[in-house]
Amino acid sequence: MERYDLALIGFGGVNRGLAELIVQRGDDLAHEMGFALRVVAITDLRAGSLVDNNGIDLVPLLATEPHAMSFAGLTGGSADPRNEWVIRHVPSDIVAEATYTNPIDGEPAVSHVRWALESGKHVCTTNKGPVALAGQELKALAAEHGVSFEFEGSVVSGTPILRTAQRLFGGLQIEGVQGILNGTSNYILGRLADGLDLQAATAEAQERGYAEADPTADLEGHDVQLKVMILASEVLGAELSREDVSCEGISALTSTEVQDAASKGLHWKLVGSAKRRADGTVDARVAPQALPAHHPLAGIPGAMNAVAFDTDILGTVTVSGPGAGRLETAYALLSDIIAIHERHHASGSGAPAHRVLQEALRD
Repeated sequence: MERYDLALIGFGGVNRGLAELIVQRGDDLAHEMGFALRVVAITDLRAGSLVDNNGIDLVPLLATEPHAMSFAGLTGGSADPRNEWVIRHVPSDIVAEATYTNPIDGEPAVSHVRWALESGKHVCTTNKGPVALAGQELKALAAEHGVSFEFEGSVVSGTPILRTAQRLFGGLQIEGVQGILNGTSNYILGRLADGLDLQAATAEAQERGYAEADPTADLEGHDVQLKVMILASEVLGAELSREDVSCEGISALTSTEVQDAASKGLHWKLVGSAKRRADGTVDARVAPQALPAHHPLAGIPGAMNAVAFDTDILGTVTVSGPGAGRLETAYALLSDIIAIHERHHASGSGAPAHRVLQEALRD
């Protein structure tokens, strides 16, 4: 049976969630999908790094509270994350990158992905930064080294928006896409409609685990801006910079405005959109909109996300699903791993070249 050795870069909620899925469903996955998963390395900014070429026992790690996690006292552990060394030199097949998103230049995640691809390793990531800000470079690098760069979770968590467009919309011409791409802001707008002010609604979103300690990227639309750049590239073939996507968040909206709109049958939503103009260029923007009830995005509740594709034959096709959540986002990484297996297993090259060489040397 095929086996993939994983290096987890970042051990916050998402990669911990992936580790949980491996522990809980690893045997079922092996039976259903025909491959096994083994974690051989973990790095984390606070916990350090942990390496075991024979496979890390994930159970005691998952039993430890994240804030109490330290790899320094463990066999194969270090207080230093050693990201580059782990990515480049620890034998692994797939690097799962789930560190924080830097909306300015995508670092250090861009370098994490680049190091892995240069080392002939597949990459899956939920990090928007590398995809939005360096996607073309990294996809070219993956092709050069014969490996995959997968990023389904970079837009709508575990809901397969990108693969839906790529695999199921064959023969359709997509002229535009618009969506609720940030579950945190959608939850907050819903609570404003219930009468809470912005500060109270944001605090509640933080308590529920939707919003970060610093919610700026959610409130000001920066998170959605990066996602619009990814959608424009993957769905419309347009390579945009942040400057190409006008961006307005929800911080100026008041509960009174949102409630007044609701009384008129309108629903405030933070909408990210990209639409092809007549001359072939793309208009892309992020802005709050008061949508009428018949709009496909108007009724999306809570922390849910949705993307509406404007097609030439089918009209508007809307896909909705969870846009936040630890295990939901971890599932996106798992779906990426499945895609890597299907692509490379079908071509007879499931493991990267360095792994094939290692196996040959063992034999």
